[in-house]
Amino acid sequence: MKFLQQLSEDLENLVARASPAVVGVEHARGHGTGLFLTPDGYVLTNRHVVMRSPRKLRVQLSTGEERGASLVGVDLPTDLAVVRAEGDAFPTLPLADPEKVRVGQLVVAIGNPFRLEQSVSLGMVSAINRSITLPNDVILEGMLQTDAAINPGNSGGPLLNTQGQVVGLNTLVLPDAQGIGFAVSAATAAWVASLLIQRGKVERKFLGIAATAVALEAGLARDIGQPRAVRVLQVKPGAPADDAGLVAEDLLLSINGRPVQSVDDLQRLMALSTADVVQLDVLRKGRRKTTTVRAHPRLESAAA
Repeated sequence: MKFLQQLSEDLENLVARASPAVVGVEHARGHGTGLFLTPDGYVLTNRHVVMRSPRKLRVQLSTGEERGASLVGVDLPTDLAVVRAEGDAFPTLPLADPEKVRVGQLVVAIGNPFRLEQSVSLGMVSAINRSITLPNDVILEGMLQTDAAINPGNSGGPLLNTQGQVVGLNTLVLPDAQGIGFAVSAATAAWVASLLIQRGKVERKFLGIAATAVALEAGLARDIGQPRAVRVLQVKPGAPADDAGLVAEDLLLSINGRPVQSVDDLQRLMALSTADVVQLDVLRKGRRKTTTVRAHPRLESAAA
């Protein structure tokens, strides 16, 4: 019983610390949730929360006070958006180290389901690196799966670990399931939000592949120097990857010398690259090779 009492007290303290940084995102046609990323009012939320009425946004603080807000930028492939609330000196929430997110970890969701402000639910990380295809054929990559209760209005709210760090941004549930929800990982949210704040948009480059992250066999991982890579599943004919000679079953190890261990890494490095030509380190049938690709602007619904 002492263990349960301590757990309960720890969760109470966590929620008390985190709740002031969680806000309602309101507009003329609906509502959702968001969280303060910076003290000067930048709020991270979901794209689908704000796009129904982007010119009439308001942010509701945990105190009930409302502030006007303006749209900074949105990113369709990750369903993320940043808005900026009027004011400053806001409390913020830190993002978790993605390397420390594990299946089975306890997590807490805070949000405004059905306009029930500051609702809290407890669950765990059920799986990581899920790929979800939306009805509009947009593919959300690297998603966290959780059994914490997520309902309409929770979208854009934080999924927190027991240290009060954001491991993901609650985004969607499977409508016909019980307790199967998904959150955009903090790793994805960090770089997308940074680009939205800096540039107002995320400009991606298109390789023209379908791909998935894979764990490398222990010996190969030791030789390569990384535990995971991205396997090419399919190459679109005539796409930049096809022109560069990539084929199915190739393993992508790095881009411009930086390791690629997930599809999110692939997308992030392609988005951050300012050059039209990128260098790929590839493993094919046990042999390592380097190739260059002249990447095109990416179609928003494409996988990579």
